[in-house]
Amino acid sequence: MSDQKLNLLNLSAPRIRLLHLSWLAFFITFVVWFSHAPLMGHLRDAFDLTPEQIKALLILNVALTIPARVVIGSLVDRFGPRLVFGSLLMLAALPCWAFALSTTYEQLAVTRLLMGFVGAGFVVGIRLISEWFPAREVGLAEGVYGGWGNFGSAAAAITLPSLALLYGGDDGWRWAIATTGAVAFVYGIFFLWRARNTPQGASYFKPKKASALEVSSKKDLFFYLAMSLPLYIALLVIVWRLGPTNLNLFGQTTQILLAALIISLAAVQLGQAWRVNRDHLKEGVPEHDRYSFKQVAILDLAYMVTFGSELAVVSMLPLFFTDTFSLSAVTAGLLASGYAFMNLVARPGGGWVSDKFGRKKSLAILLCGLMVGYGLMSQIGSSWPIALAVIATMCCSFFVQAGEGAVFATVPLIKRRLTGQIAGMVGAYGNAGAVIFLTILTFVEPSTFFLVIAASAAVALAAVQFLDEPKGHIAEIDEKGDVQLIEVG
Repeated sequence: MSDQKLNLLNLSAPRIRLLHLSWLAFFITFVVWFSHAPLMGHLRDAFDLTPEQIKALLILNVALTIPARVVIGSLVDRFGPRLVFGSLLMLAALPCWAFALSTTYEQLAVTRLLMGFVGAGFVVGIRLISEWFPAREVGLAEGVYGGWGNFGSAAAAITLPSLALLYGGDDGWRWAIATTGAVAFVYGIFFLWRARNTPQGASYFKPKKASALEVSSKKDLFFYLAMSLPLYIALLVIVWRLGPTNLNLFGQTTQILLAALIISLAAVQLGQAWRVNRDHLKEGVPEHDRYSFKQVAILDLAYMVTFGSELAVVSMLPLFFTDTFSLSAVTAGLLASGYAFMNLVARPGGGWVSDKFGRKKSLAILLCGLMVGYGLMSQIGSSWPIALAVIATMCCSFFVQAGEGAVFATVPLIKRRLTGQIAGMVGAYGNAGAVIFLTILTFVEPSTFFLVIAASAAVALAAVQFLDEPKGHIAEIDEKGDVQLIEVG
C-alpha cells in the first residue's frame, strides 16, 4: 500500500475507492446541513419571517454541532466509521424531511436545531481515512476528504434554487430540501454496503472506554477538563443570543432552563472524564501507550481560528460586499462564493504541504499567512477596486483552508485508537470559534472583526511553537493483546 503514489484516478486501488466513497458521504451531509441557506428567500415568503427569525434559524443550524462532534467522535472509536457514517446519513433524512414538511416557525426552528447533528459527519471520515493511508500521505488524503466534502455547502447554494424552480409551485423549495434527505438516506445504505473500517487484515483499535478521552497523566487530565469548558461556554453564548434580550426566540424561563441543561450536561461530561481517567491513571499508563494532550489543545486552538473564522466569514461576507460596494444581493453572493470555492484546492494543498515539509512548520507558516490575510481584509473599503477586494479575500481564504488541512493532517498521528474523539474535540472547537467570532461581529464593525480574527491567529501561532512534530511510531494493542507499531513520521 505504501509503495504507490497517491493517484486519485486509480479506482482499482481499494484505498482510493474508499477515499472517494468517504468524501462523497461528507459532501452529502453538508448539502443536507446547508440545504436551507440558499432557499431562505422562499422560506421568508412562505412563513413571513422577520430578520431576527432568520438569524435565529442560522444560529440553530450550527448549535448542536458542537456537542454532536464530540459524541460522534466517541461513537466512531467505539463502533467504527462504517456503521456510524452509514447510520448518520440515513438518520439525517428524518429531520430534513420534517423541516421540508414544517407548517409553523416553531417546527422550522426545532428541525433546524436537530439538523445540526448532521454537521458532525465530518469527524467520521477523519478516523476512516487515517486507517487506510500511511502517515506520509495522510495529510493530502484528509485534505481531499475535507476540502471536497466541505464543498457540499457551496454545491447546495448552486443547485438547490434551480431544483426548487424545476419542481415549481409554492412548494418547490420543500421538494428541493426533501430531495437532499432522500439522497442522504440512499447513500447511507450504499455506504454501509461498500465501506470497510480498515484494509483487509488490519486491526481496528478501540479505546478501553469511549465515554471520555483517555489521557496519560494527571496534569493532562486537568488540561483536558479546562479545554472542555469553552465548548459549553459557546453553547451558553448561543442560548443568550437566542434569548429575550437578543433574537427573542424564547422567553426568560426557557433561557434559564436551557442554560441549566447545558451546565448539567457539562457537569455530567466532566464527571465522566474524571471517572474514566481516574481509574485509567490509577493503574498507570505504560510508556508505549502515552501521548501528550498538549498536542490536542494546540490543534483545538488552530482549528478554532481556521475553520471557526471560515464559518463566520462565509456567513457575513455577502452582506459585507453588499454594504461596502453597494452591490445587489445576487452579485455580492457570487463574489463572496469565491471564498468557499478555494476549499477544493486549498485544503488538500494544506495537507500536501504538511506531508511534504513537516506538520509544525507548515501549520505555523499557514497561520502567518492567515494573520496577514485578515489584516489585509480589515483594510477593505469602498475606495478599493472590487476585483482587488475579491483577490484579497481569496488569498486570505487559501491560507484559512490550507490551515484546516494542516490541522487535520496532524490529528490522526497523535493516538490512533482515540482519533475519532480527538477529531471530535478539534472539530467542535471549529464550530465554537464560529459562534464566538459571529457574536463579536454583533458588537463591532467588520474591519475590527477581521482584526480580532488576526489577533486570535497570533495566539494560535504562539501555541503552535509548542507542538511536537510527530515522529517515529505510536503503539497500539490489538485484540490479541500484541503491541503493534504505527508509523507517524
